[in-house]
Amino acid sequence: MSALQNVKIIELSEGVAGEYCGKLLSDFGAEVIKIERPGGSPTRQLGPFAPGGTGPEHSGLFAYLNTNKSSLTLDLATPAGHQTLAGLLQDADVVIDDHAPGWLAGIGLDPATYLATYPKLSLCAITPFGQNAPADRAHAEDLTVLHASGWGYHTPSAGEAHLPPLKGAGRFQVSYESGLDAALCIAACLYGCRAQGRGRFIDVSKQEVMASRVDYVLAQMVAGDMEVGTGRTLFDLGGPSGIFPCLDGFVYIWMSAPSHWEAIRQLLDDTAWMDDFPSNWMERGLTPERVATCRQHITAWLSKLGKDEAAAAAQSLGLTLAPVNNVSDLPRSEQLQHRGFFTEVEHPVQGRALYPTTPYKLSATPARIERHAPLLGSAAIPKQMANVAALASTQHKTIKRRGGPLEGVRVLELTKVWAGPCVGKQLAYLGAEVIRIESLGSIDVTRSYGVDDINKAPGFQAVNPQKLSAQIDMKSKEGIALLKDLIGQCDIVVENLRPGAIDRLGLGYAAVKAAHPGIVYVSMGMYGNDGPLAYQTGYAPCFVALSGLSSLVGYAGETPRGMNIRYADSSFGTAAAYAALIALVHRQRTGEGQFIDLSAVETMSSMIGDIFMDYSLNGKIAQCDGNRHADMAPHGLYPCGDEDWISIAVSDDTAWRALCAAMARPALADDLRFCSLAARKKNEAALEQMLADWTRGQDAKDLATALQQRGVAAAKSANSIDLVADDHLWARNFYLYVTDGAGETKATTGPAWYLTDGAANTDGAPRLGEHNDYVFGEIIGLAAEEQERLTQSGVIR
Repeated sequence: MSALQNVKIIELSEGVAGEYCGKLLSDFGAEVIKIERPGGSPTRQLGPFAPGGTGPEHSGLFAYLNTNKSSLTLDLATPAGHQTLAGLLQDADVVIDDHAPGWLAGIGLDPATYLATYPKLSLCAITPFGQNAPADRAHAEDLTVLHASGWGYHTPSAGEAHLPPLKGAGRFQVSYESGLDAALCIAACLYGCRAQGRGRFIDVSKQEVMASRVDYVLAQMVAGDMEVGTGRTLFDLGGPSGIFPCLDGFVYIWMSAPSHWEAIRQLLDDTAWMDDFPSNWMERGLTPERVATCRQHITAWLSKLGKDEAAAAAQSLGLTLAPVNNVSDLPRSEQLQHRGFFTEVEHPVQGRALYPTTPYKLSATPARIERHAPLLGSAAIPKQMANVAALASTQHKTIKRRGGPLEGVRVLELTKVWAGPCVGKQLAYLGAEVIRIESLGSIDVTRSYGVDDINKAPGFQAVNPQKLSAQIDMKSKEGIALLKDLIGQCDIVVENLRPGAIDRLGLGYAAVKAAHPGIVYVSMGMYGNDGPLAYQTGYAPCFVALSGLSSLVGYAGETPRGMNIRYADSSFGTAAAYAALIALVHRQRTGEGQFIDLSAVETMSSMIGDIFMDYSLNGKIAQCDGNRHADMAPHGLYPCGDEDWISIAVSDDTAWRALCAAMARPALADDLRFCSLAARKKNEAALEQMLADWTRGQDAKDLATALQQRGVAAAKSANSIDLVADDHLWARNFYLYVTDGAGETKATTGPAWYLTDGAANTDGAPRLGEHNDYVFGEIIGLAAEEQERLTQSGVIR
C-alpha cells in the first residue's frame, strides 16, 4: 500500500518548485494530475536534454520532476478550460501552484475566498516572496531570491571582498528547497483535513524558506545575541575547516575541537610545527597565521592520498573528513548502491537512465518511482475519486493545543544540536506538541557552548522554540522504562544520536515498537542506518561535500568553495519532518506505524536532480561555473558602492531590452553580440564586464528597485544587517516574538509559510526540565510522591 493512496492532487505549477513538490507527493502514491498549457509546461523546454533533440519529451529536468504523474492539457485562458478545472477540483484534496501572486484569482481560485466553494481543499501557492510581495520584489529568479535570503552574500563562507558572492549549487537550489517545504505543509494539511474536516491555504515564500535554512544563526542575530554587520564571513565559524585538494580530487575537513587536533597529529608525518599550537587553539587561540600554517601542512599530507583513502584514515580517528564528490562519484558509491538511492527508469523517448530516488526509507510505505514522467497530454479527464474514510486520529487525554493542522499530535524528541531539533521545530510550528527529553548528565552542546546559564543559551533558543522539556536519565533502567511509558502516549519519535547509540540505550525501533506498535519512528544519520559507511559521522558541510553539491559551488577553473558552512542541517531536518508526516497520514488511515531511515547525504543529493540527470543522460560531469546559468544571461553578481553587490538575472529578451533601457543604452538590445540568449552566452565575458562597469559605484538597493520597476529580476545581495532589518520578513511574521517560561520576550525566526487556521507560535525555548510536572504528572499520571522519589534518585533530573 502507498502512503498517499487515493489522495488526489491537481498540479497547476509550471516551475521547478511546484513540480518538485508534486514529485515528492506522487512518489508516495498520490494521484498527481499535472495541468499543462497547450505546448506543455515551460520546464519541458529546459535542459538537460536527452540525446536526439530538445523537444518537450527530451527534457531530463522535466523527466526528473514529474515521475509518477499524469499530464492533462488544458487551456486555462478559455471558459472550457475553467469548467474542466472546476470539475477536477470537486474531489481534489490538494492544488499546487507556483505562478505569480494574483494568478490563482484569475482562474477562480482566489486564496481569500476559495474555501467557501471547496471547503476541504488545501491550496498551496509557492512564490518568491509570498502572496503579499511588495512591488520592488515583483520580478524574481532563484538567484535573486537566494541573495535576498542572506545565503548568497555569505557564500562561500570565507568570501574575499574582491570576488563576487556565489549563486549556490546549480540552477534551482532555491526551488528544490521551497518545493520540500511546500510538500511538508501539504502533508500536514492532509492530516489536518482528515482530523478537522477542513482544508487550508498555504502561502510558501521562497525567501523565507531559504532564510529558515540558517535559523540557528539568524534567530540569534534577530534576538540580538549574535553580531550583525556587513562582513561576508559572519555566518562562518572561522578556523581551518574547509575544502582541500588531494591526489584525485578534493576533500572537506571539519576541525573545531582538541580531539580533531589530536587526530591530525596522528595522521601527519611531520608534526613538529604543531608543538607551537595550544591544544585548544581552535576555540581560544585562533589567528590567521595559525590557520594558514595548519592548512598548508594538511594540504601537503593530502597531496599523496586519494579522497577515499584519506576519509577512511581520518574517520577511524574521529576526524570528520569527507570526499568532495562530483555527480560521477555518486552512482559508484558503495553506500548509495547499498541503500538503493538510484533506480533505472525507462522513458519512451529518452530511453533507460538512472534516476535519484528519495533520502528517506519508510519500512511500510516506501516511496517508489513506478512510472516515467508523462508524455504531454497523455491523460484523459479522470473519473471522480471516492472519498477515503480515515480512522479516528489519536485522541490524547492531555495535550497542549494551539491550533494548526497538527493540533493533537505529540512528538518526542531524542535529538541533538541542529538537524534533529529542526524536525521538532517544523512540526511544532504546524501545531504539534513537541517534548524534548534532556538530562543534566547529557546536556546538548547548544545549551552549554559559550554560556554560563544553560537556560539562556542563544544557540539552543534559536532551534527549540515552542517545545517542552522533560528530564530523564536515559542511562538508568528506570529512566528507560519511564521513557517507554511516555512513548506510549506519543505519535512520533525522532532521534539523531550517534550511530548505534539509540540501540545501546534499548530504545531502537524494535524495542519502541514493542511498547507502542503504532509509533512513527524517525532515525537520522549522515549516511542513514545501514550500509558499509553508516558508522561514519559528520557535520553539515560533510553532508554537502558527499552529496555532490559542494563540487558545484565555486569560481570557474578553481578549487570548489562549497556552500556556506551552515548549509544543510535545516534541509535535512525538513526532509525528516516531511517523511514523518507522510507516515502519520498513513497511520491515520490504517493505524499502522513504521520506521523511517533518513540519510543527510541523500537529502542533499536530491537537491541536484537535474545535475545528475545531465550525467545520467549525457555523461556530463558538472563543474563550478561561478554565477552562470545555462538559460539566462546576464546572470550574476555585480559590484556596487560601499562594497555591496547586486544580483541580476535576465530570463528572456524582453528583460534584456528592459535592462538595456535602464542602462540608457537601448541600442545594445539589437547589438548582434547580445540580441539573443545564444549571442549573450557566446559573449558572456564581455557582457559581464560591461554590466559590472555600469553597476560599480551605484547604490545596490536603489538600483535593484529601479530595475524591478522596469521588469528585471534584481535584488541587493543581503548582508546580515539587511536580513534582520527586512521589513517584509517582519510583516509576514517570519520574525516573531516569543516568551519563555521566565517571562523573557525576544525575537526569533518563525515558519517559512503562512497557513489559514495556523498554529499559535508564542513560546520561547524551554528551560531544562521546565515541563516535568506536566509530562510526568498529567501525561504519564505519576503521583507527586513518585515524581519526588524519581527526582531524588536522579532519574528525572
